[in-house]
Amino acid sequence: MAQYLILIYENETGWQDASPEDYQQAMDAHNRFPQQVGELGGKLLGGNALQPTTTATTIRGDVVTDGPFVETKEALGGYYLIEANDLDQALAISKLCPAPYGGVEVRPIMTFDQ
Repeated sequence: MAQYLILIYENETGWQDASPEDYQQAMDAHNRFPQQVGELGGKLLGGNALQPTTTATTIRGDVVTDGPFVETKEALGGYYLIEANDLDQALAISKLCPAPYGGVEVRPIMTFDQ
């Protein structure tokens, strides 16, 4: 099986304005996601939510900047690492990944022969 990273990009202001019900609905969807991955024949290897971009520190060469390097409407808010048979299966799994204020990006993990 190949490994894929599901990157969750969302508009952070959506979470700032979310009601407790919206937040709970999103959390319920994330709690269901591991079971859904298994039902589609994949394997969830890990994942985490990230703190807001205001907590980021960006390094470009020798320059260290507090906060994100560029202003964007959607920021990386979390990820899941999955195993899937192929890209088609990874995409089917990724379509179930909750991202109520944005979307997800699927990227294969690069492997190196040693």
